Amino acid sequence: MKTPRVSFEFFPPKSLEASFRLWDTVHALAPLEPRFVSVTYGAGGTTRELTRDAVGTLHASTELNVAAHLTCVEASREETLAVADSFARAGVSEIVALRGDPPKGSDRFEPHADGFANSCELIEALADTGKFTIRVGAYPEKHPEATSRKADIDWLKRKIDAGAAEAITQFFFDPETFFRFRDDCAKAGIDAPIIPGILPIEDWSGVRRFATACGTSIPAWLDEAFDKAVRDGRHDLLAIAVATELCSDLIEGGVEDLHFYTLNKPDLTREICHALGVTPRVQLQNVA
Repeated sequence: MKTPRVSFEFFPPKSLEASFRLWDTVHALAPLEPRFVSVTYGAGGTTRELTRDAVGTLHASTELNVAAHLTCVEASREETLAVADSFARAGVSEIVALRGDPPKGSDRFEPHADGFANSCELIEALADTGKFTIRVGAYPEKHPEATSRKADIDWLKRKIDAGAAEAITQFFFDPETFFRFRDDCAKAGIDAPIIPGILPIEDWSGVRRFATACGTSIPAWLDEAFDKAVRDGRHDLLAIAVATELCSDLIEGGVEDLHFYTLNKPDLTREICHALGVTPRVQLQNVA
């Protein structure tokens, strides 16, 4: 099996304890030499300053290729592009451009009066600066707000045509879900790389709630397996096995890149990567 290239997603810390957890995660996963690491942007832009600080610190203090998430929620075009420009001034040249989730308490996206109406407008504006490599989100099982699967894929094509270089998918549990999506994207004329998003299952009950909320299909066997594993005290062993098998199937199907949603917890992600052959590069120094 070919060893994949990997990338990791982190979220910005909101407390001192969370800061230590982020740095522990970064130091644990950096030796795996990811293609890039991304830092998320909270719903409604709630972590705008935290994201900017975390991105700047990661870029300045590590050799990682850092990508900043950027959304167009609750901000004017001028404010959003000012944040992008601050990333560029800090030396960050990669952005994950997203429409963004509605603010807490709202059930739908409402554009700012002077803001970008959607992700395509944001992508076009970022592309026009010529400063960034742009990645976007993709939904192998349809975005909850999309009218149809075809409409969702057509929207992804618009984002790629607007200037995005790659897409990263929402997480999923069945490799065939990704393969069907990849084939349908190719038929729609999308030729940009589509990177599968992998969510190591730290807590099955929490992941299950999240999957239900975002429309991710949950295989019956997975429910049964985790119910039994939790009773037997083997949750993490099953989580590693499930994700490793999913990734292996994807690689055998031609996937070369995997993006891990780490939740700032490195252990499962590191174990899965090791099982796939992604291991730290050993350097011999001061050998007499």
